Parts: sequence; structure tokens; C-alpha cells
Amino acid sequence: MATRTLPGTGRRVLVSGASRGLGRAVAQAFAANGDRVAVHYSSRADEARTTLGSLPGTGHVLTGGDLTDPVEAARVADAAASALGGLDVLVNNAAVNTRHPLPETPYEEWVTAWQQHVAVNLLATANLSHLAARRMIDQGTGGRIVNIGSRGAFRGEPDHPAYGATKAAVHALGQSLAVSLAPYGIAVASVAPGFFATERVAPRLTGPEGDAIRAQSPFGRVAAPEEIAAAVLWLASPAAEWSSGTILDLNGASHLRT
Repeated sequence: MATRTLPGTGRRVLVSGASRGLGRAVAQAFAANGDRVAVHYSSRADEARTTLGSLPGTGHVLTGGDLTDPVEAARVADAAASALGGLDVLVNNAAVNTRHPLPETPYEEWVTAWQQHVAVNLLATANLSHLAARRMIDQGTGGRIVNIGSRGAFRGEPDHPAYGATKAAVHALGQSLAVSLAPYGIAVASVAPGFFATERVAPRLTGPEGDAIRAQSPFGRVAAPEEIAAAVLWLASPAAEWSSGTILDLNGASHLRT
């Protein structure tokens, strides 16, 4: 029988890829909720320190490492669990998204792009999920895993096909884990955001294609990272256990599916 003692606050949270953008917003949302956060980064140490300094409350920590290396991923999880005294919530946010449309991309670059996307978006997510879930099982108090997927998994990404494909795989992974981890009181869910504003995409939003991107939604805008983070926070809450296995669309009605 599943254990349902996950608290609504004061939890121990690991957010991957939290140096900026959505990861930073997610870390801030959990910290504002009274949780303690391990801020993971791969190479942007200075930006990660900025994220850490922006978090309300105390007890937050930094943990750096290349999640595409299984040994490094284990070290990241160990460091986070050691510093926080365990893990209650994992948010798999770390990802890459580079442009590689097939008609324009030489084969060698195509292969490299796919290898990179699979390594970061899928395998790192799978490995970190295993590392966190095993701790949650051993703790015996339940837990939450929330994956950051994408609208592109459903509508296609012609300029970023490896991104769309790996995010679809992340959605499927989350549903498989939702079934296997439910007996341990661990709920697993994914969010599928549409376009949202971050430092990385700012040039696209202010450039010639900005109006077309905003017009994808009938609201005539893109999301703020904080809107995505609010959904992640809810999916990690005790109240969201019955949403385990869900893939939550967060795209401002820009892509509707049944």
C-alpha cells in the first residue's frame, strides 16, 4: 500500500538545470513554498549562484555536474541528498534544444545533435529519476517526480526534431514510472509547455518572428516561466497524487489535443 506522508512544505527538492530560465523560476517557487532546494547546474556556476542567492528561506545548496555522465549524475544526487538530508521531490528540467532541420543539416551535425539531445533530455532524466526514486523508496515517505516535457512532443518540431522526439520519450518515461512507483507513494507527472519567455529565446521574441510566436496562442502572448513553475509546484504537492501519470498541457490553447 502506498505511503502518503509527503508534507506540503519543508520538503527536500532537487531541480536540475536550475541556473537560469525555467529552472530558476521552479527553484524560486519551491523556496517560496518553504521547501529547501538543491540548485543543480552543469556549466553556468555563476548564474547558479545567482539563482541560489535569489531563493527565500535557508538551507538551499548548489550541486554541479554533467548529468550525461552516469557517474557524475550519481554524484549530483548524492551531494543533494547529503546536503538536504534526503530527497522528497525531483524536477527534471535540464535540457538542450539546438536547431537542426534535416534539409539544412549535414549528416555529421545531425548525428551529433541527436546524440546530445538523447544524452541530456532523455538519458540524464532517466538516470536522475532512478537515483532520486531509490532514495524516496528507502525513505519510505513517498515523493514526487515532475518532468519538464514539451508541446513539441505532440505537434512536431521541424527545426528541432531531436528535441520533440526526446521530450515525447520523457513523457512516456514519466507514465511508466508513475505506474511502477505508485506502490511506494511516489507520484510522477510531466508538464508540456508551449513557448515561454527566457533569456535563451529572448532574441527570437524581440526579432522578426516574435509576433508570429505570440500569435500561436489566442491570448496573443507567450507564458512567463513563473506560470510553468506554479504548475510544477502543484504537481509536486500532496494534493496532486491522483494526477500521477498525467501530462499537463501549458500552452495557452496554442495546441489542443484530445
